[in-house]
Formats: sequence, C-alpha cells, structure tokens
Amino acid sequence: MTDGWAWDESLFAGAAAHYERGRLPYAAGFVAALADELGLDGSGRLLDVGCGPGTVTVPLAGCFAEAVGVDPDAGMLARARLRAARDGVGNVRWVRARAEDLPAGLGVFRVVVFAQSFHWTVQDAVAATVRGMLPPGGAFVHVGEVTEPSSTQGLPHPTPPHAAVAELVRRWLGPVRRAGRGFLPGGTPGGEAQVLAGAGFAGPTRLRVPSGVVARRSVDDVVAWVHSRSDGAPHLFGTRLAEFDAELRALLLASSPGGWFAERVPDTEVRIWRTPRA
Repeated sequence: MTDGWAWDESLFAGAAAHYERGRLPYAAGFVAALADELGLDGSGRLLDVGCGPGTVTVPLAGCFAEAVGVDPDAGMLARARLRAARDGVGNVRWVRARAEDLPAGLGVFRVVVFAQSFHWTVQDAVAATVRGMLPPGGAFVHVGEVTEPSSTQGLPHPTPPHAAVAELVRRWLGPVRRAGRGFLPGGTPGGEAQVLAGAGFAGPTRLRVPSGVVARRSVDDVVAWVHSRSDGAPHLFGTRLAEFDAELRALLLASSPGGWFAERVPDTEVRIWRTPRA
C-alpha cells in the first residue's frame, strides 16, 4: 500500500448507504463478455474481494455454482445481502474480512474478481495469496471503468460540476486527499500488471464493454456520489455533515437550476490474468 498510509475500518464508513445510488453502473454487457471469455457455465466458485454492496458479485453469481463476497465494511455487506435478496440470488454468501486476511479458510475458486478494489490492498502479498487460491488456468479479474474524456455534446442536461465539487471537498477537509483516518497525498498505487506478473500470473487479456448509456442524475444522486467515495465519506465531516451537504446542494443548483444533470456512463474495462495450466 502507499507509504505512510495504513488501512483502517473507517475508510468507507457510512458510504454504503450512498453507494448504489451514487455510483454509475458498469456496462450491462460485462457479465456476458466475461462469461464468454472464460467459458463460464454455472460451475465452479467466484470470489469477489472488496465486494462492497455486491455490485459485481450479485450479477456474476449466476455464472457459478457458488459466489463469495468479501469486504471489511459491515455496512457494505448489509447492503449486499439486501441486493442479493432483492434480485433473487441465493447462491452467495458474504464474509467480513480484508483482502489481507485471505485465504481465510474459503477454499479454491475458479475466478477471483477485484472491482476497483485491488489498489486498496497490500498488493504483493494479496496477489501471492490469491494465486494460491486459484487452480491451474484460474482467473484473476479486475473490473473497472474506462477513464477517458467523454463528449458532452447532445446531453439533455449539464454534466455534474466535478471540479467545483472537488474544490468544495478540499475547502472542507483540507488540500490533501483523505482516506479513513489518514491521508493519501499521492493517491493509491498503480502497477497492478507488474505485481501480478511477479506473482506468476500471465496476461492481461483486455475486454472493453461499451456502455452507450446516458445517465440522468438528480442533485441527490450527485450528493450520494460524493458520499460514496472514500475521500467524501460521511464520517469525515463529523457533526457538520448537514452544513456541508447544504453548501454542496447550493453549488449543484447554481450549476443546474433545474436540479438535473446528465453524463455518459463510462465503458467497462475487464482485465484478466490467468494462472498457468498444469
């Protein structure tokens, strides 16, 4: 993990209630694309590490005999259980644990997925552990958003004023990004490809799954997005949360007096590393 920063349990404290509303969805076709690439047929087991509210675990569960979602945040797991029940998915179990607690007696998995969570881990140690939880030919999968500028042409509403929102958060919480009880002056680390190669994985195979969706976002949706993030988690504002929210809402309404925004949902990028076949 980043030098000078250590994980603590407050990293996403209070964020779970805002996550599903605030975060943009992954492209609808990512499950089919991954299933086709890996030949998923309803057998084997899935492990989703840092599963949050089950955003990836629940839709992928039908491709496996069993799915296990792991997350250290109790609030996230409570939301994940609700999502699975709502969607009628009964072959998932939820385990409160950190990635660094693995293998945690969970056994062997056909696929282990990290959906924008691997960067929060002690990557070298976690990659080596996951390598031992996969059979020959097993897959380590990273699911994330394609990060590139998107056109605003033809959108029915203004885009959310992300730069102004970020400046407001800095004014309230300070110039250095907050993360739990600590700070991340340089952000979270990259270099996953080198880490996974060092752990003995081959790859990656890259899949880009188009979204093609324009999301209509209310002021409440954008507020939820801010509080779904580690650097805007509700606990960081303490007793002044309502005051911050009032200022945030005023900023958003100044940007779009009608109270609506629009943004293009990013394409989803799936990167797959495999263990060598015997």
